Amino acid sequence: MRNLSMWIALAWMAPAALSVGGDDRKIVVKNDVVYGNVHGAGLLADIAYPEGDGPFPAVLAVHGGRWVGGHRLDASTIKVAPWAQVGFFAMSIDYRLAGCTPAPACYQDMLCALRWLHAHARQYRIDTKRIFLIGQSAGGHLVSLAATLGDGPYPRTGGWKDQPHTFRAAISVAACYELPTLDWGKLWAPPGTDLAVARKLASPINHVTAKSKPLLIIHADNDRSVPVKQAFDMVAALKKAEAQHKFLHSTDKGHMGITDYVIAEARAFIREVSAKD
Repeated sequence: MRNLSMWIALAWMAPAALSVGGDDRKIVVKNDVVYGNVHGAGLLADIAYPEGDGPFPAVLAVHGGRWVGGHRLDASTIKVAPWAQVGFFAMSIDYRLAGCTPAPACYQDMLCALRWLHAHARQYRIDTKRIFLIGQSAGGHLVSLAATLGDGPYPRTGGWKDQPHTFRAAISVAACYELPTLDWGKLWAPPGTDLAVARKLASPINHVTAKSKPLLIIHADNDRSVPVKQAFDMVAALKKAEAQHKFLHSTDKGHMGITDYVIAEARAFIREVSAKD
């Protein structure tokens, strides 16, 4: 595993923001950072970043768990320190779970974290033109929704209301894209709304245009949580709209977490997108 992590570190050659260095890069790690505040409750994240002048590209990670479970340290999200060691400002967030605060709170919290990055760009030397989102399962749904719908009609909560939601591209792993056709799509249940309308609004497949953010979709045939048809249908919509995307289709990787394979492909996609700037 050590050799694999060394290979990933050495293989990443980003634009000018990254200096020479690999796993021995000096980094700063901060846990339990409050990135937002809703009704007196803090929204927490772990962050890590390299020492140096930057500016650094940023990666914002969103965990899975069907919007009702999971957390920022589980296998559905990144470990922030290894990303900082290869030159990123890395952030992994918790968000309000639907069993406590119904959707779209989870989406509003992710957008709040994105605004936090913009608000703290000077403090942490973040290159706001190179912010990348990565999410798995329900987290992949959230980052894909950001890539297609953007702000949408949802009120801004948590703080930093004057900041933008702009980012460069998103990586979506084992995600859902059309809530009404998914068995656990019923967990997206905003109170006091027409649920059919709410789930249609929250389905990334319904908002794809040529202006959608570049999107990497990673999915496997034997995913038992999200049928691979969701990915195929989303890719078809992206192709029809001529939206920038890449599809990595495998047969046997199951309901993938943020594995070494995913990390390597995510960084390759980031390099590919960055090369177009």
